[in-house]
Amino acid sequence: MTSPRTRRGPSPRGRRRRPRRRPPTLLPLRFLLPSLFLVVVTVMLMLRGYVHSEILADHRVKPPTATDRVPQEILEGGPVIDARAGKAQGLSVPDHRLVLTFDDGPDPEWTPKVLDVLKKHDAHAVFFVTGTMASRHPGLVRRMVDEGHEIGLHTFNHPDLALQSRARIDRELSQNQLALTGAAGIRTSLFRPPYSSFAAAMDNSTWPVTEYIGSRGYITVLNNTDSEDWKRPGVDEIVRRATPENGEGAIVLMHDSGGDRSQTVAALSRFLPELKEKGYRFENLTEALDAPSAHSEVTGPDLWTGKAWTFLVQAAERTTDALVAGLAVIGTLVIARFVMMLLLAGAHARRVRRRNFRWGPPVTEPVTVLVPAYNEAKCIENTVRSLMASDHPIEILVIDDGSTDGTAGIVQAMGLPNVRVIRQLNAGKPAALNRGLANARHDIVVMMDGDTVFEPSTVRELVQPFGDPKVGAVAGNAKVGNKDSLIGAWQHIEYVMGFNLDRRMYDILGCMPTIPGAVGAFRRSALEPIGGMSDDTLAEDTDVTMALHRAGWRVVYAENARAWTEAPESVQQLWSQRYRWSYGTMQAIWKHRRSVIEKGPSGRFGRVGLPFVSLFMVVAPLLAPLIDVFLLYGVVFGPTRKTIVAWLGVLALQAVCAAYAFRLDRERMSHLVSLPLQQLLYRQLMYVVLLQSWITALTGGRLRWQKLRRTGVVEAPVDGVIPQQRVRGSEDRRPVA
Repeated sequence: MTSPRTRRGPSPRGRRRRPRRRPPTLLPLRFLLPSLFLVVVTVMLMLRGYVHSEILADHRVKPPTATDRVPQEILEGGPVIDARAGKAQGLSVPDHRLVLTFDDGPDPEWTPKVLDVLKKHDAHAVFFVTGTMASRHPGLVRRMVDEGHEIGLHTFNHPDLALQSRARIDRELSQNQLALTGAAGIRTSLFRPPYSSFAAAMDNSTWPVTEYIGSRGYITVLNNTDSEDWKRPGVDEIVRRATPENGEGAIVLMHDSGGDRSQTVAALSRFLPELKEKGYRFENLTEALDAPSAHSEVTGPDLWTGKAWTFLVQAAERTTDALVAGLAVIGTLVIARFVMMLLLAGAHARRVRRRNFRWGPPVTEPVTVLVPAYNEAKCIENTVRSLMASDHPIEILVIDDGSTDGTAGIVQAMGLPNVRVIRQLNAGKPAALNRGLANARHDIVVMMDGDTVFEPSTVRELVQPFGDPKVGAVAGNAKVGNKDSLIGAWQHIEYVMGFNLDRRMYDILGCMPTIPGAVGAFRRSALEPIGGMSDDTLAEDTDVTMALHRAGWRVVYAENARAWTEAPESVQQLWSQRYRWSYGTMQAIWKHRRSVIEKGPSGRFGRVGLPFVSLFMVVAPLLAPLIDVFLLYGVVFGPTRKTIVAWLGVLALQAVCAAYAFRLDRERMSHLVSLPLQQLLYRQLMYVVLLQSWITALTGGRLRWQKLRRTGVVEAPVDGVIPQQRVRGSEDRRPVA
C-alpha cells in the first residue's frame, strides 16, 4: 500500500478545460484482462478438480441385490464376459496362463515400480486405468503400451455404474477413451467396472450395465483370483492369494494405485519367478485367449482431440500446482510479515512513548508549510484555518496551480497574517511544490494537500524528529476525515491498519517507502541535492522518499502528527486514485532499481526496502485474488468446513492486526465491524486496480494526472478535536457504488 496523496491534471494554456475522453482501449482492458485472467484460473482449477474426482464424482456404492435376472451361464462362467454379439458368454483363461491385472492407475509412485518388476521378469499385464489418472500421468500410459502391456478402461471418475444413467455411463467410457487416446494414441475394447469382483457376484443391478457395455463394443473383464493387496495383508499372504490351484489359468486382481502399494511390488518380485518355475506364462488377456489385440490405433481429428485434452489437463495441473506453491510461499511470507509488523510496530510505539524519549533538542524555530492547491475552493478555507490554529510558528504558502474555481481569491480574501499566495499556470503537483520550496523562508518545510486539515499540534509534532541531524524527512499520521459512509469506513481501516501500522514497522527497519502527501515534512537542505520533487513518476512522494534513503538520510514516522484528509467517496474516484498510486509506486520502484546493486545507504535501501516494498505492495497482491478463487472452490467442491475455518483463521489474524493498529492509534474499535465486508468486497477492487496498473506498465501505457472531486466535509479542528462532518447538500452527495 502507498500513502494518501492527491492528484490533479494539467490543462492546456489559454484554452477552456474540457474533460478528456478515456482512450478507447483502456476501458475494456481494465475489466477484460483481469476478468479473463480470473476466468482462465477458475477454469483450470475446475478442470483440475474434475480430474482429481473432486467435481462431479459419485462415490456411492450400491449394495448387492438378487441374481435371478442374471443368466446362469454367466454366474457359472469365466471372468471374461463378451456380450458384444447380443448373446453373452463367459470366457476363461487356459491352464498355466496368468493374466495379471492392475486397477486404478497409473500412479506416479507405484506404477513405475510395478512396470520395472514386470520388465525384469519379461511379463506382460493388463492395466485398467481410470481417465482421471491417465489424463494426469500420460507418460506412464505410453510406457505401458511401449513395453507391450494391454490397457483397459476403468471409467473416468470411478463411479459405481449400477447407480448411473446410460448417459453418464457413455460419458465415463468416452472420456476414459479420450484420456487414453491423448496419452498413447490408442483405443481399447477392454473394460472393467469399478467395485467389481467375480462373475458369480454379478447381480440384477450390475448385469444390465454389463449388457449395455457389451452393446457399446466392450468386453467386460472381471477376475477369478483376488490378491486382496488393497488390504495390505503382507507379502506372503498376497502371494498365497494370487496363486491359482492345480495349474489353472487365472485373471489375478492387483492394484498399482490407491495407496501404499509397497507390499504389491514386493509380492510381484517373488510371485513372478516362483510361478514361472511352475510353468506359468504371464500374458496380456488377448494373448492368453489367442484373440486379436484389444488396442486400435487412433488417427486424425480424434487423435488431436485426445492430445488437446491431455495438454489442457497437464497445463491445469502445472498451473494450479504452481499457484498453490506460490500461494503457500506468499501466505507464509504474509503471515511472517503480520507477525513482524505486530512486533516492530509495538517496539516503535514503546520507544517513542517512553517518558524520557527525545529525538534531540526541541525544534522551536519557524517552519514553512506548503499547500499546493488546484481547484480546492470547497476545502482550502478549512485547510488554512486549521494551520492558523497551529501551536508552532509557521509561514503558510498556498501555491495555486492554475485553479479555475477561485481558490487563490478565497485565501487572499481571508486576509490572514503569515499567509502568502503564489500563483502559477497549471503544471502539476511536483512543480507547485518546487515553486513553494523556492519561495520558502525556512529550512524545514511541511507539505500537505489542499483538502487536508491539521490539528493545532500537528506541525509541532511533525518537526520534532528534525532534532536528530540525520533525519531528512518525517511521515505524519494521515487519517480519513469522512468515514461516515461505508466506503469511507473501509478506507479508514486501510489507513490505520495498512498505512500507519506499516510505517511504524518501516521506521524500525529504516526503509520507509513513502512520506504521505497529506502530511509530511522535509529538510530543504536534503531535498535540494536530489533535485526537489520530481515529476518522473505519478508517485512523487514515494519517489522523493526513496531518493532521500539513497542519499543517506533517515526517514521516520511521527505518530502524533495527525492530519485529517478527505478520502474519495465513490468507487470511480477511489479507482482513479488507487490506480495512480499503484502505477506510480511501480514507476518509483523501477526508477530506483539500481540501488539493489549499489553500496552504502543506497544499497542498504535497495536490498532491504525495495524488495520488501516490491513483494508486499506489488507482487503479493496480484496473487491475493486467487485466495478467494480457492476459497470459493473449497466451499463448493472441497472440504467445506476446513476451508471456512482456514478463511476465518486468516480473517482473525487480520482482525488482530487491525485491532492492535486501532489501539495504537487510539481509534474506536466500532469501525472494525465492517472489516469482514471490506475483505470480501473492498479488496477485490484493489486487486483489479493493481492488475490494471500492471497492464498499463506492461503495455507501455501512460497515465495522466487527474483531480478528485472534493466536497469540503472535513472541517478545521476546534481545540484539537475534529468536529462531526457537516451535512452535505444534495449537490455534494456521491454514491458509494
